[in-house]
Amino acid sequence: MAIFDLFSKRQKRLQGEVPDILTYDDIPGNVRIKIIHIIRDVIGENDYRRDNYRINESYNYIQKALCREYGKFSLTNNNHGPEEQVLNFLLQTKQNEEVIDVIELIFKYINENIRENYFNYKMQSTNTKSTPDEAIDELNKRFKEEGIGYGFEGGEIIKIDSTYIHTEITKPTLSLLWNKQFKGANEEYLKAHEHYRNGRNKECLTECLKAFESTLKIICNKKQWSYTPNDTARKLIQIAFNNGLVPTFTQNQFTSLQNLLESGIPTIRNKLGGHGQGHVPQKVDDEMTRYGLNLTGTNIIFLIEQSGIK
Repeated sequence: MAIFDLFSKRQKRLQGEVPDILTYDDIPGNVRIKIIHIIRDVIGENDYRRDNYRINESYNYIQKALCREYGKFSLTNNNHGPEEQVLNFLLQTKQNEEVIDVIELIFKYINENIRENYFNYKMQSTNTKSTPDEAIDELNKRFKEEGIGYGFEGGEIIKIDSTYIHTEITKPTLSLLWNKQFKGANEEYLKAHEHYRNGRNKECLTECLKAFESTLKIICNKKQWSYTPNDTARKLIQIAFNNGLVPTFTQNQFTSLQNLLESGIPTIRNKLGGHGQGHVPQKVDDEMTRYGLNLTGTNIIFLIEQSGIK
């Protein structure tokens, strides 16, 4: 369903009452209700006049998955069905991470299960009004509209620090890595975002390096360039340059890029996240972690685009 630019929204913009700082620690009740409307539009809504078994099947899967992960028999203190349990839990929980859990799991189900055969799903006793793509698009627009620093990209909820960085780096990186050929690198880059979202900065940098190295190894495999499984990022970078990943006529001007790749992600990770800490635990601050995450994305985009792998 379209997002309407209501009079009240226009007035808030005119009065400067729009969020200019992204928030992460609270998804308000009215936003949760908006998200429930999106969910009902794509999964469908029981009308209690006929057996909407596909709707019940969807909510039953989500309810059981959440109960299993949380170690519960029921999400709420009543005997409501799966749909009511899932949506009421989304509305009532006071733990913001649980709100994100529910939204992510539901939209993963929409993205993977309903999308797979949407036409049949729509025809089998459901009253769905939105496609999976429309639902995901509206969810991200609602997050942005409310100044909430999350987005559903690449099949998971990720943390967004800057809409510009997200648009120019994170989203294109995940779009390229969504290619099945880069499945391993995609999983590692998504893990890096998950660690960053949860404040696990060292783990984030470790996954950044894995995603970066995996991308280079996949390119080497596709190009049939010789390398060994234990090759480090530095060796893989050199192999890529030796085999002309960067065009020969621009080799000199990309010398600085090689230096950046060699001293960027690997060095950040080696110095801050990868080796023993000694007597004083090393703290990896958010700014350095964010820099490493974004630098990884920028370099992955460049390497994949230069490789020509589709």
